[in-house]
Order: sequence, then structure tokens, then C-alpha cells
Amino acid sequence: MINHLIIQKNWQTQLSTVITSLDELLALLKLEHLRADVYVPSHFVLRVPRAFVAKMRVGDANDPLLRQVLPDKKEQLAISGYIADPLAENAHNPTKGLLHKYQSRVLLTVTGACAIHCRYCFRQHFDYQANLPNPSVQDTIIDYIHKHLEIDEVILSGGDPLSVSNRRLFQWLDILEAIAQITTIRLHTRLPVVIPERLDEALLERLASSRCQIVMVIHCNHANEIDELTAQHLQRARAAGITLLNQTVLLRDINDDIQTQAALSKRLFAAGVLPYYLHLLDKVAGGAHFDLDERAAIELYWALLAKLPGYLVPKLVRELPNRPFKVPIDVYKYA
Repeated sequence: MINHLIIQKNWQTQLSTVITSLDELLALLKLEHLRADVYVPSHFVLRVPRAFVAKMRVGDANDPLLRQVLPDKKEQLAISGYIADPLAENAHNPTKGLLHKYQSRVLLTVTGACAIHCRYCFRQHFDYQANLPNPSVQDTIIDYIHKHLEIDEVILSGGDPLSVSNRRLFQWLDILEAIAQITTIRLHTRLPVVIPERLDEALLERLASSRCQIVMVIHCNHANEIDELTAQHLQRARAAGITLLNQTVLLRDINDDIQTQAALSKRLFAAGVLPYYLHLLDKVAGGAHFDLDERAAIELYWALLAKLPGYLVPKLVRELPNRPFKVPIDVYKYA
């Protein structure tokens, strides 16, 4: 791992100084020889926080954290079945900034910004500029929720909702808490893993004071992503009364073995986070090389059941377009 990389404690500074230069990233990791094998698409550039890079192994081209963020020439391949909108989200976008795919909950694309660009991201082709819920559409969103009484939960997503300032985030919390039918606010975020200082005192105090149940679903794919500092911040969030869950994407040659998945579940639990979902890859254009055969995923799931207590085994699911729920994988399919 990189010991000499200076990490600022202020999360805003860390966010503004993420690595976007391929040459800088490869130099820090002493992997300059990989330069010829890398292709960086203009629509989805390299972006990775220095704190996340500091967790990578120097000189290891197969480091599981590096593999998630390093662009690859394979992204250029056009593979049948892998498309720009794999979840058909554009068909569930009733008003700007809002997605309504699941009956009792809606998702707000609070921002298009992320601290990190994961190369398998299913929204890497999403038109965020056309879907940012700016102040001019807030009343429309509130009215939509009022007209759909079945909605009792709002998911703040993006992009990453924790990449916005506390001021902007708190404004959304105020708006949603004022809607009587909303009982739960959920945040889907990778920031606590890649810039753990984002879980600052002001944020935790505001979330703890909410009248709504607050659920934070983090995105972590490998135990190496949770160092001691990350674990401390997650434990503080849990102590503040926030429900912490994790979603993992199953990635070929990164986390598709029993030892890696078991270590991740144990590391998450030690940090106060329960494993929630183990996702088969969304079939996004440019991400086919990360995909894992369904049969191999099922075999891995059975191995996890045998190795871990049930509360540490995430649900094996796939998200499919036009289905009103995450689709459980039939684990008896090949029995």
C-alpha cells in the first residue's frame, strides 16, 4: 500500500483533489508499463480519491481496488446484450430528477457527481444533466409524491448524494421530512468507503435528529476497502442510530471467490454494516468483462451459506428492467 500519499482530513478538499490523471495514478502505483493497455472514454473519465488509492498495493496490476477504477481497452468492445440503459430507467422517469420503479419508494438523482468512477457503473451513460432535481422542479416532485400515497420511502442517489454539501443535502432532508407520508429516507453512497471523512459530525448529527428512519446503503466490494479509519467512521454512523447496509457487485477476478466474499462480510460486520445484496452485474455497455456466469455465482452463494452465519450472507439478486423488485437468483437452478 502507498504510505507516502498525503491525505487531507477535510472531505471537501479530498473530493476536489481526486486523481483524474492516468499518468499520476500509474506513477503512484509504479505501474507505468500499463499505460499502453488503458483506454479512457471521454464520457466516463478516470476519477478516484487519493484515500482509496492509498489502500491499493503498489506494483500490483491485479490489485482488486485498482481493477475497479482503472479504465480498460475492453470497455470499447460492443458486446451483444450490454447496453447504455440496462435497467430501462428512462422508462421510469415521470418527472425530472425522480425515478419511480418500485411501488412504495422513489429515487431522487440528487446529483450526477461521484467521488469515484467505478468502471462497471450501470449509470455511466445516464443523462444527469436532464435529470438533476433543481429548485425549479422541487414542487413537482413533492406534488408527485403526494399524489402517490403508496410512496413512503425516498432514496437519495445519483451520482452520489454525499458528494453534495451538507447545506444542499440538509435542504432535501427538510423537504422530505415535511411530507407526512414519508417514513424512511435512504442514502445510496460510496463516499463513506472512498472518503470516510465524509461522515462528519454535522452530517451524523443531522441524520440522527431526523424524524424519519435513516438507512445508509454503502457500496463496498472488497475487504481491503475497509481500513481502520473507514471502520471507525462507519462505527460512528451506526452509533448515531443509522441503519447501515452494504451492496456488493459480483465482479469477475476481483471478488468472485469464497475467501474474498467471506472476508468482506466479516469486515463489514466488524464495522457495523450488515451485508444486504450481492448483485450480479447490470449489463451496461462497456462492463461485460466484469460479468460472471450465473452458475458460478450460485456456486459461490452456496459456499457462503456453508461458511458464514446466515446474517452475514447477502441476498443474491439481479436487477432487471421493468421488474418492480430486485429479482432473487434461483439458487436451485442447477441442483
